[in-house]
Amino acid sequence: MPDVQTAAPPSPAVAFDAEAVRAGVPALHQRVNGRALVYLDSAASTQKPRAVLDRIARYYARENANVHRGVHRLSQDATDAMEAARMRVARFVGADADEVVFTRGTTEGVNLVASAWGRANVRGGDEIVVTEIEHHSNLVPWQMLSAATGARLRAVRALADGTLDLDHLDALLAGGRAKMVAVGHVSNALGTVHPVAEIARRAHAAGAVVLVDGAQATAHVDLDVRALGADFYAVSGHKAYAPMGIGALVGRRDLLEAMPPWQGGGDMIDTVSLADGSTWNAVPFKFEAGTPDVGGIVAFAEALDWLGGLGRTAVFAHEADVLAYATARLREIDGVRIVGTAPDKVSVLSFLLGDAHPYDVGTLLDQMGVAVRTGHHCAQPLMHALGLPGTVRASFAVYNTRADADALADAVTRAARMLA
Repeated sequence: MPDVQTAAPPSPAVAFDAEAVRAGVPALHQRVNGRALVYLDSAASTQKPRAVLDRIARYYARENANVHRGVHRLSQDATDAMEAARMRVARFVGADADEVVFTRGTTEGVNLVASAWGRANVRGGDEIVVTEIEHHSNLVPWQMLSAATGARLRAVRALADGTLDLDHLDALLAGGRAKMVAVGHVSNALGTVHPVAEIARRAHAAGAVVLVDGAQATAHVDLDVRALGADFYAVSGHKAYAPMGIGALVGRRDLLEAMPPWQGGGDMIDTVSLADGSTWNAVPFKFEAGTPDVGGIVAFAEALDWLGGLGRTAVFAHEADVLAYATARLREIDGVRIVGTAPDKVSVLSFLLGDAHPYDVGTLLDQMGVAVRTGHHCAQPLMHALGLPGTVRASFAVYNTRADADALADAVTRAARMLA
């Protein structure tokens, strides 16, 4: 029998109506391999509520036109919808509208900063500080910048529980050479919530600029980029119930104004002359070259409104309960090892099953209708630091329930028998 540490926590005092939420998410109501789908891969991409799907359809049915400069009605409607969406996204993250640059997602946002800000500010002998826990999207662009400029890339150590060694951060900052500290808000591989406000405070005291990868945080934590002290904050819509291929980079206005453009093209210019060159549009348009994904942008804002309308406090409490319950259930299973035990974590439950390869476990779970992610989760330096080839990762969202956690535990138990 499980001891008190592994027993399932009691039900929350105030029930969250996850079933009502699930009813409005069409993709959840299907069968996979002959079984009802249990979707536990929301850290990779969330499923979309009907409100978001309807907003995309309405845009293309009624408002579809290219934005900015058009004098006809549809163009004006599309422009109004896009700029209203910018204001809604800004409110959600705690920024001003002109500090929100629409991108294809977190990856593009980080690359934009590494290219436009980095190449203007980083030189040989400077240092860029990342962490061993970063997703490759917040690591490889800084490697590329280091290679191009001669800067040195340094990484804060990850501790065994999945937290960061802040004493090591202090040691890296002590030399006074750090120009950028790039850190994820929430680990996609482990669910650790990093103390980004404290990291930003220490980085700023050392004269460094701070970029936060917020891909995994947007849907799971209260978000106020000013309170966090983030100079840049990058988000992805598809991690927060919006379509794939849309996101935003939130940047301090003074930094955005000082940065050169990243890409050239339509809408990011003020004037263009063959004789005199070009001048740039105001921020944020300076960084939005070409035709934007207006349908994705308005659906992104719709997703954040939908999420906010559920009540953030209730959402967080519900997700915490499901994560705690699922963790307790898996700990009851012989051979299961939980990877990532930070005291402050959300959404993600990574684990191993005996000596079985994560891919084999994930394949068996899929045959039982349970969708999880396996492998290194685009965090190979972290897996190297932990001495692991990868993990099985179950990740939860607002539409998951304790019943999903039970289905996961039952499937893992069956998989353990099959692999024995």
